[in-house]
Amino acid sequence: MGLFSKAKKGMADAAAAGEMATAYDQQQAAAQQPGMIGVKGMGPIAADPALFGGPSTKPLSEDDPLLQPVNGVSLEMYGKAAAEAQRRNANTEDGMAAIIEEMYGVPAADAKGAFPVWIDRMGKSMVVGQQLRKHMGY
Repeated sequence: MGLFSKAKKGMADAAAAGEMATAYDQQQAAAQQPGMIGVKGMGPIAADPALFGGPSTKPLSEDDPLLQPVNGVSLEMYGKAAAEAQRRNANTEDGMAAIIEEMYGVPAADAKGAFPVWIDRMGKSMVVGQQLRKHMGY
């Protein structure tokens, strides 16, 4: 690669980094709006891993479908039950489902059906995973 090609590539990389920083700034500003939840602590380089096939860091509104209950199991219920499951060393789906039934009255079968949906949602949005950890007390 010649000197001019390297310089041209360097300018293109710098412009792309500036665009990523701008996207990051826009996401952080959107996350600060009332009713919006966003991923905190993500730098401009990882502004949105969804661009590379990973989960999105885009802020979600509090009423976003990704945050709505599944089979009667809210994200908060899931997180608090997961924390309780850790305390009890209940490390199976059946154990976790039994805890949700005990704590919230949601039938274990319904709770067990909610787990893969919540896991899928976390794979789509880092905000969902971050909110789960918050409900777990992390």
